[in-house]
Amino acid sequence: MVEVKLRSRWGAIAAFAVVGAATQLVWLNFAGVTTVAAERYDVSESAIGWLAQVFPLLYVVLAIPAGLILDKWFRSGLIFGAVLTALGALLRLVGDDYGWLLAGQILASVAQPFVLNAVTGITGRYLAEKDRPTGIAAGTASIFAGMVIAFALSAILPKSNDLPTMLWLTAIFSVIAAAWLIVALRTPGEHKPLHHRPDRNALKIAWSDPLIRRLCVLAIFPFGVFVAMTTFSQALLEPAGVSAGTASTILLVNVVAGVVGSAVVPVLVVRHHAEAALLVASLSFTALACAALALWPGQAMAFIAITLIGFLLLPALPIVLELVERRTGEAEGTAAGLIWMSGNLGGLLVATLVGLLVNHPKPAFLVMAAVALIAVPGAQALRRPIATLNTPN
Repeated sequence: MVEVKLRSRWGAIAAFAVVGAATQLVWLNFAGVTTVAAERYDVSESAIGWLAQVFPLLYVVLAIPAGLILDKWFRSGLIFGAVLTALGALLRLVGDDYGWLLAGQILASVAQPFVLNAVTGITGRYLAEKDRPTGIAAGTASIFAGMVIAFALSAILPKSNDLPTMLWLTAIFSVIAAAWLIVALRTPGEHKPLHHRPDRNALKIAWSDPLIRRLCVLAIFPFGVFVAMTTFSQALLEPAGVSAGTASTILLVNVVAGVVGSAVVPVLVVRHHAEAALLVASLSFTALACAALALWPGQAMAFIAITLIGFLLLPALPIVLELVERRTGEAEGTAAGLIWMSGNLGGLLVATLVGLLVNHPKPAFLVMAAVALIAVPGAQALRRPIATLNTPN
């Protein structure tokens, strides 16, 4: 009997990548223009911050249900997320006021777990095993690419009168992304057996793994710092003389550095089995960089510190997700959901705290430094369980 070698279907990964980018674009549309948006819609900067914070809030609530749905009805769940993202982006165009913006953000935030939880699932279904680490890196990079687009739009369209144009461009992008994914997923992936169906104990299977539990706890801290930084850095840097356009450019460079880091760092880390070392180094440097921003705020320091944070901190995400994909099989959607849920819980908590300090930049940056520093011992403690995972059976 001749063995049939299934080919990887990269078209499905590309379509997923565009949808992943759309979710981040909708999420962070206002991160680089917080002050300008607050003036246009006659609300506080904290209210504009909630246009982003509603995403981690609802992710915490929906991460596990979305993971369970993806484990059982993968294509339908992912397409639902893509379509709902587009509808949320379109809803923001109904009226030029804060209420319609918030309604659209809430709708899109419901969609986000159905998309991001699918990073490991789509690679397992549409790629051969040898291509899956690359697929996870590509899918994760698309998330960062969406952030790049968001900050680029903020830098190009930084004025109050530019905001409607930004919203229209985001809606068009999201609709095209959803349509592409629907076409790309018209047939199921062939790389998981057709009879594969996780049982109702998927959550128990994922949570019973001690490594997954440790990764969930750890994810709270770097996610928290990153969400707070992207949501409020423009407002926090403004008193130091950094304009909205410059802040958007800084955030753009930050995520571009993260994309570059995600393409280079994980390859070296996996090759040398240095996953825990990378997590320790990235958290330690993030703490130092946030402390530097508290003590010596300014345009030059912001460019240096935030760019290096992006290069070292963002590659931690594909590394963690690759560990999850290797560790779990039948419950990978639920396991990924646990990681994302924990990270977004951290984002919600830290961003809320930083939002309360938005008019006091020094304490706000010191809070982010402390959050990163607290996580260093936990990252160090992962060396042994990750080493066990890296040891061939």
